[in-house]
Amino acid sequence: MPTDTTSPALTGRRLPLPEFTAMIALLFATVAFSIDSMLPALPEIAAELVPGDVNRAQLILTAFVFGMGVGTLFAGPISDAIGRKPTLIGGLTLYILGSILAMFADTIELLLVARVLQGLGAACPRIAALAVIRDLYAGREMARVTSFVMMIFILIPAVAPLIGQGIIAVTGWHGVFGAFVVLALVGGSWFSIRQVETLPAERRRPMTAGSLATAAREVLSSREVQLYTLVLTLGFGQMFAMISSAQQLFDVTFDRGDSFPLWFAVMAVLAGSASLMNASMVVRYGMRRIATTAYVTQSAVSAVMLVLVMGDLLPPGLLFPAYFVWMTSVFFMAGVTFGNLNALALQKMGHIAGMAASIVSAVSTVLATVIAAPIGLMFDGTGRPLVLGVFLCSAIAALLMRRSARFD
Repeated sequence: MPTDTTSPALTGRRLPLPEFTAMIALLFATVAFSIDSMLPALPEIAAELVPGDVNRAQLILTAFVFGMGVGTLFAGPISDAIGRKPTLIGGLTLYILGSILAMFADTIELLLVARVLQGLGAACPRIAALAVIRDLYAGREMARVTSFVMMIFILIPAVAPLIGQGIIAVTGWHGVFGAFVVLALVGGSWFSIRQVETLPAERRRPMTAGSLATAAREVLSSREVQLYTLVLTLGFGQMFAMISSAQQLFDVTFDRGDSFPLWFAVMAVLAGSASLMNASMVVRYGMRRIATTAYVTQSAVSAVMLVLVMGDLLPPGLLFPAYFVWMTSVFFMAGVTFGNLNALALQKMGHIAGMAASIVSAVSTVLATVIAAPIGLMFDGTGRPLVLGVFLCSAIAALLMRRSARFD
């Protein structure tokens, strides 16, 4: 069995950690920016393309996530076969084509097709960048690096709704997709110029049916990968549900639609400290212990919130502050857990990092849309469906993480 220990040759391929972290975070942020910057555009898109069923505008978010989930099935094996750099650059090219198509979309159907195409392309930088991290780092060191990346990943999209709102004010919602093209060009150029290939030719795996089946079987048969992928699914599901519902919740429920980008930015900045905290604690306490504690805590917080909103126990003046604090806690939990869960799922899969990253990301992302879309479409003018959905996801994730103790 190939070892998962980082070799001296690969260590020599590392960029300085601050630059490497910023570069990978920017590539990750391409995904988040493609979702968060669209939030201020949803009312305008709904009014223009689906005036009779405004909830359908949320499908613009889940269509992108669905495409990304499907794309990850192919991105990993491709990167294992031809290398990380060509896979990443090729994906960004597809992403740019989808963005250009979306710029000229005049029907909801064409826009959804463009968003799926964007998602397919975005899967490549997402998976290839994660595989690059796994090529260069392992175990708790990988979790630490991923935590730094996640911190910037959260902070950059914090301003995405504000940027999106500014672009919309000048160009309309079509102009947001032009910003996606610029972001992809910047991130792709940086990676292409500065990052050397981290997968040597001798470690590549040909894309034959037999080799793919063997690698997929190894990943899918691992009980650890199965469990941590399921937990990631629940975590992504509740986060995507919250993002899908956030704009309507702020606008319809709390009449704060105009100031939504500012509130979202404050929420994301506060939650961004979670990844920094995790990076400083993970080496000492371990990935599994931190993730378990986070989900247990989130379950308790969401249970309290569920009782308060279902029983109408909050006075009107405290309703918005309570929701804001609760939503911030969910994003905070994501910052604490996602880096750890990815590292846990991949820690024994370094020899097939691309395939493993593809399967983990594809399954967790596609199934997360199955969780998120119904919760978003159930929006009834209140946050009750969202609170209930988050509580159930967090509670099940906490139970699964407690079962993961047998892997220690």
